[in-house]
Amino acid sequence: MSEETDNNFLSSNLNELRFRLIKSLLFILFVFIVSYTFAESIYNFLLEPYASAVKNEPNRRLIFTALHETFITYLKVAFFSALFVGSPFFLNQLWKFIAPGLYEHEKKALLPYLISTPILFLLGGMLVYYLVMPLAIKFFLSFETTTANTSLPIQLEAKVNEYLSLIMRLIFAFGISFQLPVLLNLLGKIGVVNSTYLKQIRRYVIVILFTLAAILTPPDPITQIGLAIPLLLLYELSIITVKMTEKKTDDEDLDA
Repeated sequence: MSEETDNNFLSSNLNELRFRLIKSLLFILFVFIVSYTFAESIYNFLLEPYASAVKNEPNRRLIFTALHETFITYLKVAFFSALFVGSPFFLNQLWKFIAPGLYEHEKKALLPYLISTPILFLLGGMLVYYLVMPLAIKFFLSFETTTANTSLPIQLEAKVNEYLSLIMRLIFAFGISFQLPVLLNLLGKIGVVNSTYLKQIRRYVIVILFTLAAILTPPDPITQIGLAIPLLLLYELSIITVKMTEKKTDDEDLDA
């Protein structure tokens, strides 16, 4: 009887998980369809950093070199928007699946992480959109030359697909990298790391973060530094929050 009960419980959980996943996928599919309808407007929004950087040059344009390139670009825009908007909904469905099996204090411990995850991702994306991309574009445009300097001018003719791929890659890279405090706090919560250890390995982390920034971003110093510096600040913030978590845990142990 006990085995049958366990099987029923497992089957019920699997059905609940499948329902949550299907619901999330349907929502993402719905957002994808809506996003494709407004793909041109979304693309214009993503294009704004480049448009602002060259606003004083009316002859600037974007080009495509394949018949299907713009169509594929709009599909990428829709998919990007669907993931961006659908991720919080997916996290909400995940929370609804695991929350019934948690104690009240466990819910209170996990809820801040679920809330901070999309917020940090959004902050990373905003950093790319409003600061890193405008600086990077100006840096890349500085390599243009005129006939006064060379026999033939060197001028940027940016491709639609390549620009979109660049800004989406940077938004995802910064957004995922900004999850560092969440990861370190979770590791601190379960006792894998502590604030003292994080301070001791700081010099190694600096090297790792700059290496990670070099891998995730284009090969230019603007975007690499633009990712590495915020990550270092987030790492220092993580040390403080892990220390606060340790103090709270110690206080709870003393009260117990």
